[in-house]
Amino acid sequence: MVMMSQQLERLVGSLKSKIKSLKGNKKPIYGKMDKTDSMRVEIRSKRAQKLIAKNLKMADSMVNNNNKTFIF
Repeated sequence: MVMMSQQLERLVGSLKSKIKSLKGNKKPIYGKMDKTDSMRVEIRSKRAQKLIAKNLKMADSMVNNNNKTFIF
């Protein structure tokens, strides 16, 4: 029983080392693509739209909260 567990441990150890070696050798097939000017403009406009939406939502909640506090 002890010998089988030792053999199993060695097998698992060798499998782990083979898997690690396979993971480390992978290189990307394609190169990293640089962002074009139009991509940068699109990213900025999306960020601006999100910020505007967030500010409008906050302003709406402040107006609604103020109205509720003054109701008697």
